[in-house]
Amino acid sequence: MGKYATLLDPELWDYIDQVNAWFPPAIVAQPIAEQRAVYNAMCRAFHPGRPADVTVSDGVVAADGRDIAIRRYRLAGKASRAIVVHYHGGGFVLGDLDSHDDICAEICAATGFEVISADYRLAPEHLHPAAFEDSLAVFEWMAATTSLPIVLCGESAGGNLAAAVAHATRHSQRRAAGQVLIYPELGGETGRSYIEHAEAPLLSLSDIEFYRRIRSAPGQSLDDPTFSPLRDSDFTGLPPTFIITAECDPLSSDGEAYRGRIVAAGGSAWWQEEPLLVHSFLRARNSVPRAGEAFARIIADIARLGAGDEAPISPKWGRWPAGQRGREGSRPLRILRIQNHSSSQRR
Repeated sequence: MGKYATLLDPELWDYIDQVNAWFPPAIVAQPIAEQRAVYNAMCRAFHPGRPADVTVSDGVVAADGRDIAIRRYRLAGKASRAIVVHYHGGGFVLGDLDSHDDICAEICAATGFEVISADYRLAPEHLHPAAFEDSLAVFEWMAATTSLPIVLCGESAGGNLAAAVAHATRHSQRRAAGQVLIYPELGGETGRSYIEHAEAPLLSLSDIEFYRRIRSAPGQSLDDPTFSPLRDSDFTGLPPTFIITAECDPLSSDGEAYRGRIVAAGGSAWWQEEPLLVHSFLRARNSVPRAGEAFARIIADIARLGAGDEAPISPKWGRWPAGQRGREGSRPLRILRIQNHSSSQRR
């Protein structure tokens, strides 16, 4: 536990202990197939069921001779005003349409937006740029089939993919309306959090290095923006961006640096480091109050971008929500009402 023993809330430690009981750190030494089986079992155990008014259908996107599985979430009886294209986390090695099914369904229920979850190819069977190519293909398919605003959203590895897609399509006629990156891995190597939280619970610096190596093609350049969006040489033209990180996560500095580069290039970006939380805190949203409050703010960010809500820019912090200016460094107040749902559906 080290310094985190008294730093983190008891409820968060209960969550960390549950995750480690399902998916212990030593499992990275096991075969990939076993890691995936254990990870998928853990995701099922944490799945609370979908909101009852969310309808779900599976399909495929055809791209260059391969089929990319997708899952579509809609709110029954309500026309969507925007589309969310979601990329799951899992270090580019783990995860699928089921692993983040509950989170996608809850985003749909809380915003009323249609959510498309993309099941991109995983490493090590498929090295970079396979996951990026699939992620890009799903976005381009969605952009060609709807006139609604599209918000890119991704967690961890999925945040990397969402950002890479935003960079690749920023000059397209149908670029994203915005992006919401949740504790994203963006290709940073230095920064405050890499030092202060190198041995943080649930994600360490060695874990990050492992996942970067396992997805790398021979001769992979870290400066390739489709691999490391933070290493791009040009940050102009990107859509409005919200980056949400956890304080006790080595990746947090990636979010801070990415926000800074977008704002320096004249763009609209805002970064929030959620205090006293760890990587993957979204799975704790129902048991840890801090995580639940952070998820409500993320939902509000997605809803704001889907509605095309813009605001004046602050040189240091990016754009504040319209009419709401907080003291420097504080989070503007957002009020979000989330209806409680019960459902027997599980995946």
